[in-house]
Amino acid sequence: MRFQLLGPLALADGPDVVVLQPSKPVILLAALLLHANSTVSADYLQRAVWGEDQPATARAALQTCVLRLRRLFTKHGVTGTSIEAVPGGYRITAGPPTLDLLGFRDQVRRATALAGDPEAELYTLKDALSLWQGSLLANVRSDVLHRDEVPRLSEERLRAVERVCDLLLGLGRCGEALVDLWTATRVYPGHERFHEQLIEALYRTGRQSQALAEYRRVKGFLLDELGVDPSPSLRQLELSILRGEDLGAGGAARAAVEPAPAPAPASTPAPAPRATSRVIQGAAVPLPATAPGAGPVPVVPHFTGREAEAAAMAARLTAPPPPGAGGQRPLTVLVSGAPGIGKSALAQHVAHLVRDSFPAGRLLVRMTRADGHPRTADEVAAEVAAALGPGRAGERALLVLDDVVDADQVRPLLTPPDLAVVVTSRMGLGGLIATHGGWVHRLTAFTEAESYALLLAALGTERVEAEPRAARRLTALCGHFPAALRILTARLLTRPGLRLGDAVDWLGDDPLARLTLTDSPDHSVSGLFDRALDRLDPRLSEALLRIGAGPPELLGEADVEDGPEGPEGRKDHPPVPEDVLEQLADAGLLEDGPPGPYRIHDLLRAHLRRTVRIRNRRTEKV
Repeated sequence: MRFQLLGPLALADGPDVVVLQPSKPVILLAALLLHANSTVSADYLQRAVWGEDQPATARAALQTCVLRLRRLFTKHGVTGTSIEAVPGGYRITAGPPTLDLLGFRDQVRRATALAGDPEAELYTLKDALSLWQGSLLANVRSDVLHRDEVPRLSEERLRAVERVCDLLLGLGRCGEALVDLWTATRVYPGHERFHEQLIEALYRTGRQSQALAEYRRVKGFLLDELGVDPSPSLRQLELSILRGEDLGAGGAARAAVEPAPAPAPASTPAPAPRATSRVIQGAAVPLPATAPGAGPVPVVPHFTGREAEAAAMAARLTAPPPPGAGGQRPLTVLVSGAPGIGKSALAQHVAHLVRDSFPAGRLLVRMTRADGHPRTADEVAAEVAAALGPGRAGERALLVLDDVVDADQVRPLLTPPDLAVVVTSRMGLGGLIATHGGWVHRLTAFTEAESYALLLAALGTERVEAEPRAARRLTALCGHFPAALRILTARLLTRPGLRLGDAVDWLGDDPLARLTLTDSPDHSVSGLFDRALDRLDPRLSEALLRIGAGPPELLGEADVEDGPEGPEGRKDHPPVPEDVLEQLADAGLLEDGPPGPYRIHDLLRAHLRRTVRIRNRRTEKV
């Protein structure tokens, strides 16, 4: 039996993997495994499980959690690993064969020892990186662990990815390096080293103009978002390209991956790393140390479509106050719609369009944690106050509240008169609009023209217009769904030699399986829909599964009186109550008709049918 930490916390027995359901014992297990073979103080474990506001019975409840974990180990046949009660706390023992985090660190140390043999070092590092299986601790609902531990682990992975790309460049395998670097630079746009490697790889594969264009894009990003110039090494690389120098195998600095230091004893946990460098974990810009959920608004690459919505939002945010309002502007704008429909991208794009109207700054605040759990209004209000700071002297600021779960998260943030607010949410938030006013933009799938424009922007005119019919067929297979199109273009960018006509057959065989990034499983259409289902009330998620797997008449998409089943068919599929349909529509998972009052996107329907088939094949509940 093996514990998996480098992704959702799970137990693996050979090919069989059990992802543990979120619970307090699971938080406890994660905290112990993160400090395996060390004593973890009871105080730290209590903070990890309950946060700073612990119940009076926390110490006794911690002992109960330990007992529940021991029963979990017995249930799943975990042997050779136990939780020991030691003076001051608890300890769990593990080694590289039984804990993937220790296996990863062990492989990285082995790779460092192979520095004289680049091929062997590269193979060992790739083997280490294969242990990462998705979003870190996605099923562990602990603010303390996500604040203190996840950034540290992410940094270890990024250093290994950097070294892999350095080795590929050093071995002259620049085309292979491009596959990893296209994705890395888009997922971590604030990581200058990845951009430097990408520019070098482009230049050394004969794409000088593309390399210079990438440099200009990065330079613009750094100036716009951070107010800084590119690093000296990036500027020197541009100069070398302009001179036409032969970079060869030594063109870029080769940074070695250092072995990870032993974790600090958890009795006195190390403070979370401050975001002072240019290496940003999963964000476009560094966030203030006092406001881990709030930061400047990042640029959206290849933004296309939504012209009418963007223009209307910009006009409303910059409009003068109405007569008799005393200078007050009711500037709340709500962008709602299905998960993956492009709400955040539109809000961030508009924030850049109106930058000159908000001299006090533009701030992006993530309203949910990595596990989808909502953040509290008090927590967000404190972060916003710290990030904006005092003394704005009447200057206006723009606040983008991203992925709001309910109206109560938002209301406390709508009071300052010099603050404009853009809210993105899957929910309709009709109660918020009723009490506070504002405008609503509910997004639907792209038009055919918008989908085609996205392919042009992302893949380049030359490649798309060489096969326009195939390009349009690809957008149709994606259902003109923005998230699916983004994933598709990312996959095609890593396969520059793949004809679009061939990609049509490849994608059409199994769109749901192909619309995923293999090196980043979180970026997938199926994963997006699964996370949306997890956030629903169980009654609603069951209803949605029934709708997706059932006949069209459940949504009024066909006239059952004319169908072959007639009244008997309707008995097999009793109607879904209207209040349930309304709640699913409000959550962005059903769209307005026609043909009936509601409809469901084809990709979501396919995912729901697959989910039901998989569930029906299970013979035992894990």
